[in-house]
Amino acid sequence: MNDFLFRLFRNGETRLHELNYLFWECTTRCNLHCRHCGSDCTMGSRDKDMPLEDFLGALDTIPESHRPKGFTVVLTGGEPLLRPDITTIGREIKKRGFGWSMVSNGYFYDEKMHHLLMGAGMGALTISLDGLEDSHDWMRGHAGSFQRTVRAIKTASAQRGLNFDVVTCVNKRNIRELEEIHSTLESLGTPQWRLFTIIPIGRAASDPDMILSKEEMTRLMEFIALKRKNPSGKMVTTFSCEGYLGKWESQVRDTPFFCHAGINIASVLIDGRINACPNIDRDAFSEGNIYSDNFYEVWMNGFKRFRDRDWAKRGICTQCKQFRNCLGGGMHNWHGACEEPLTCHYSLLNAE
Repeated sequence: MNDFLFRLFRNGETRLHELNYLFWECTTRCNLHCRHCGSDCTMGSRDKDMPLEDFLGALDTIPESHRPKGFTVVLTGGEPLLRPDITTIGREIKKRGFGWSMVSNGYFYDEKMHHLLMGAGMGALTISLDGLEDSHDWMRGHAGSFQRTVRAIKTASAQRGLNFDVVTCVNKRNIRELEEIHSTLESLGTPQWRLFTIIPIGRAASDPDMILSKEEMTRLMEFIALKRKNPSGKMVTTFSCEGYLGKWESQVRDTPFFCHAGINIASVLIDGRINACPNIDRDAFSEGNIYSDNFYEVWMNGFKRFRDRDWAKRGICTQCKQFRNCLGGGMHNWHGACEEPLTCHYSLLNAE
């Protein structure tokens, strides 16, 4: 699809503004201490888990006639498996006609948990693997987490009918290991591997090991492009939807860059705030709160800053000829009082 036709498609999706993907930050408790965490999650998080009935109340505001086929509720955190009612959550979401999925670090994901979650109707799962053993454990701040994650990946990969993928945060340490990580994941039967880079927010903002240079970013693009052009097995390798890449777009993705945040995607945060993706600045871009507002009315009448991105024409975006394709990049790039996106993949990768 050429740029013009894709812009027509994107504009149509934006006007339609159909909600089909809803994140629930069901806990901010986490058993690990990841170097790149944007939420600064801890086991002793000061935020109490949101009661299931509070989230279901928000979910029930969505009229049955406005629940498109494939509508998915994504449980995220923190680590969702720290909630003792995780299977009850899944069953209650499924009972209402929604599909549901989960993003997990995999530490608690064993055969028993797998069967419980599948029995509760889980349709999709994402697990994070951030390097070979030393690099993953360094990134996750917990010795032994790599072996637990590999166990989880092997278990989930063997499940027919489960939409499963593995994500990797590429950083200065694990970029040297991409080929070996690829081989490891293929040997485990992983159907899809999604790579992404790290925005300098949360803990990553003060950690120079998290941010790739131009040369490292180019190496990442070359690696993904090669794996897509000459696959060695059935596993699909792809780059995430975090930013516009210019000349690399068609080489590392199935479809052109499109930030769906606030277009098709919303989230309910731990304190009830209504946002788009959970890692978007919750102070600057929240649209309301389920404890004071009707969730679906907020969706229908709000999110105007997500649907009209002209406000992003500032800083390096002011005169950029690619703005009509990029629209200022992923919304998670606009944190705090910044006058331009925190990162720009296009300028990094396409500068002469």
